Amino acid sequence: MKKALKIILPLLFGAFILYYYLSNFTDQQLQEIWNSIKYADYKWVVLSLSLGLLSHIIRAYRWNYLLETLGYRPRKGNLILTVGLSYLLNLVVPRAGEVGRATSLAKYEKEVHFNKAFGTIVAERVADLIFLILFILIALFLQFDFIFEILAPKLPENPILLSFEILVTVLFIFLFKWSWRSKNPLIIKLRIFTGGLFQGMNSILTMPHKWWFILQTLIIWIMYLVMFWVVLFAFPETKNLGIDAVLVSFIAGSIAMVISNGGFGVYPVFVAEALLLYGVPKETGTAFGLLMWTTQTLLVILFGLICMFLLPVYNKETSTI
Repeated sequence: MKKALKIILPLLFGAFILYYYLSNFTDQQLQEIWNSIKYADYKWVVLSLSLGLLSHIIRAYRWNYLLETLGYRPRKGNLILTVGLSYLLNLVVPRAGEVGRATSLAKYEKEVHFNKAFGTIVAERVADLIFLILFILIALFLQFDFIFEILAPKLPENPILLSFEILVTVLFIFLFKWSWRSKNPLIIKLRIFTGGLFQGMNSILTMPHKWWFILQTLIIWIMYLVMFWVVLFAFPETKNLGIDAVLVSFIAGSIAMVISNGGFGVYPVFVAEALLLYGVPKETGTAFGLLMWTTQTLLVILFGLICMFLLPVYNKETSTI
């Protein structure tokens, strides 16, 4: 029951958010969204999908650096196929892809142990999280004035009230540090998670091919950004947006991917609201978000199904050689 709720609740949450968001549009606005999707320049979408597929392959090659650190030499074909399968599994059950990837590799590469393969995937996720945070910091740096303009009207003008809010914030930080030693299950989980991040970072920094690993991680995230950017050229209202708008809306979409299964329902809303800050009509932003999410999800499903079919076939053929 608990496992079923973990699958169903995020999907219901995403579906509710998207339904509620779209219900605020008039019939004319919904028609405008559909027309924007219908008449988009799909050559940019094809380019985005190609970059997305290439990023999956690079991710497989990057994984190999971590496995080599443990003395494993898996076949590149199995790395690519298990990575493709993991993306498909993550759409169905959050974080099932990581377990499925390690399980599949251990099944077809007999020398690879599941627990060690899973540990390398955790280290991968740590690297991805670090780069997501890095992108967020870059966006904050580039958009500091813009963000301040948005927040400034919400800051209290009364100096006494402002001082009180600062005092409460400082007090909260001290209380948090004090509670860090608490036996509360939530605090313990947070400590374990933070410790895992540091262990993951340490394993990356001490691995033999760390610079190649870091370079490939950078390439993967640049490709994520570019595959998002190029689809903006498919719409007349978004093709001239600057890097600041692209970066902020990209981060909004990345956060949405974490909140629900593959961004289901939430992705178009987060991206549309981010683009709205830069003067993009809500109809166009929603059309872009729906097109971007739908096409990339279809790629994941198609690629994942192909990988699932090819895994036993590929290993049957290689075992007879």
